[in-house]
Amino acid sequence: MKVLEMFDLTDQVAVITGGGRGLGQQIAEVYAEMGCHLALCSRKVENCQQVADSLSRTYGIKAKGYALDVTDESQVEKVVEEMVQDFGKIDILVNNSGATWGASVEEMPLEAWNKVMNINVTGTFLMSRAVGMHMQKRNYGKIINIASVAGLTVRQRNTIGYTTSKAAVIHFTKDLAVTWARHHIYVNAIAPGMFRTKMTKGTLAEKEDRIIQGIPLGKIGGEHDLKGAALYLATKASDYVTGAVLSVDGGSSLG
Repeated sequence: MKVLEMFDLTDQVAVITGGGRGLGQQIAEVYAEMGCHLALCSRKVENCQQVADSLSRTYGIKAKGYALDVTDESQVEKVVEEMVQDFGKIDILVNNSGATWGASVEEMPLEAWNKVMNINVTGTFLMSRAVGMHMQKRNYGKIINIASVAGLTVRQRNTIGYTTSKAAVIHFTKDLAVTWARHHIYVNAIAPGMFRTKMTKGTLAEKEDRIIQGIPLGKIGGEHDLKGAALYLATKASDYVTGAVLSVDGGSSLG
């Protein structure tokens, strides 16, 4: 197989949660460029549909936005079934939807803790289960969980719900990789460092210079920096990789 063929996604179908902005949009862009059809979902369906329409026009792929709360079990099952009906199959799942909350342990409300854990962990579980059952029938699939370097280290402060949830996503990835290997379902995670997104806008505005000092490469992640890792884990190029956590963080998790 030629190298370019290893990275080809022509006529594959990818589901990307939180695909209407930020890192989810980055991933959608590179998949579309490589010929992949897209089912983009989030609670804000307008953002997903806007990205879907733009990528469909640019690359000639099929793309559609879906309204979905990943913490709602019945909604997840219904929407995933709708996606299968619309596209005929699902080859790739990217669990990208996420939430955070900044507060000390003493001041963090239980409601906030539950929100972060439900979206980041329970949402990943529900989507993986629903899509994975379809993948098992086809005996093939690629699941990519968007974790965080915050789940690998304890350098972040006052985000205990977020860091704990991302550590859970990493362990979930490894457990599921072992469990579903017999179905030829590859389960891996990407642990992004600091990227410019809506979620990080406030933090960067407050202390960008200090954050950059802790990144060996000396820069914040840009609009294309996650694309290579996301493409690799979705294609045949990674067919001997499962249960891995790929840090895309400028080296920030090394210190």
